[in-house]
Amino acid sequence: MTNYYSGQSVAFLTQHGKEGLIGPMLQDALGCSILHTTAYDTDLLGTFSGEINRQDTQVQTARIKARKGMDLTGARIGIASEGAFIPDPFSGLIPWNVEILMWIDDVNNIEVIGTAQGPAYSLHRSLSSVLELEKFAQVSGFPEHHLMVRPQNQDDARVRKGLSNSTELMQAFEECKQESNNQIVFVENDLRAFCNPTRQAMIRSAADNLLEKLLSYCPACNMPGFSATRHSSGLPCRICGNPTKSAKTYTWCCTVCAFELIKPNSSLLAEPSGCDVCNP
Repeated sequence: MTNYYSGQSVAFLTQHGKEGLIGPMLQDALGCSILHTTAYDTDLLGTFSGEINRQDTQVQTARIKARKGMDLTGARIGIASEGAFIPDPFSGLIPWNVEILMWIDDVNNIEVIGTAQGPAYSLHRSLSSVLELEKFAQVSGFPEHHLMVRPQNQDDARVRKGLSNSTELMQAFEECKQESNNQIVFVENDLRAFCNPTRQAMIRSAADNLLEKLLSYCPACNMPGFSATRHSSGLPCRICGNPTKSAKTYTWCCTVCAFELIKPNSSLLAEPSGCDVCNP
């Protein structure tokens, strides 16, 4: 099978260390060459610390990043990463990280998105004492997961980022407490990729998903990116046999020629935990 990206240059605009995180994975699997650039400040498209709000959707922001990287390097293929942190989609109580990797290939007119999501270290708390700070540091994964602090509340612009050891954390906490009108310091996980190992793992998982799609070729035109794009529910429950919301079939689609193929779920039965009859 042809490897379309062997010897190809791929632009990667990032300033938070992601090129070292997934660049080797892409180069080893695809045979491509990553052209890393920092010639544009991606924080202008939005920051997790709130100085600049993201104006576009997660997907569109990743698309903008990929295009800017391609423009800056002259490459006809580009990749970009964009993350989001939300409440979990099940209970709404657990911090949740959604990562996407946007792959744009102007040579073959292909756009492929790799995704991954799961629990995150994305905690925040308003604190007033060192004892509270020490307890928060323990549950937030510090020092492996870096912290940010700011006076008063989450909207204060006087933020200290990338705190990675107890000495600088305590110093920043005391400084913010002195600057605060109410003696409150807002403390949170730093969500930038190089500061958050759990997010790094999610980005690598998104890269695995992207590679799986890029190494999947359309049976009709042999172009890369052939993958499942939607599903039909109705997989029968293992206990009662009633249809569930679990996927019964998946529809695979080519992004180039639009060829579609319906594939059955490899699992023949759904677990009763996902059945509205057995587990209402």
